[in-house]
Amino acid sequence: MAEKRRKYDAEFREGAVRIVLETGKPSAQVARDLGVHEGTLQTWVHRAKARVDAEARGGLDESEREELQRLREENARQRKEIAELGMERDVLKRSVVLWVKEATK
Repeated sequence: MAEKRRKYDAEFREGAVRIVLETGKPSAQVARDLGVHEGTLQTWVHRAKARVDAEARGGLDESEREELQRLREENARQRKEIAELGMERDVLKRSVVLWVKEATK
């Protein structure tokens, strides 16, 4: 029968990663000490290192990339709306000019 998947809170994961990175102990030993699967701990360590590398390079993490994409889409939508409103304004200006010319005849 399959074993139920355990969930670990962010504080526990961060602490386990810090132990591996700061003490230099092998992740297998730390995983055994904490009762975590070795592959799971290695994944946490890998993600933490990738996050640090991205920050050092000035890169974006996944949530920041998603937000950037959302903001770009919103910006494009607003630019399109502004262009349409500008065209509507121009049409109304021309209509007013024609109306004034017609009224002053």
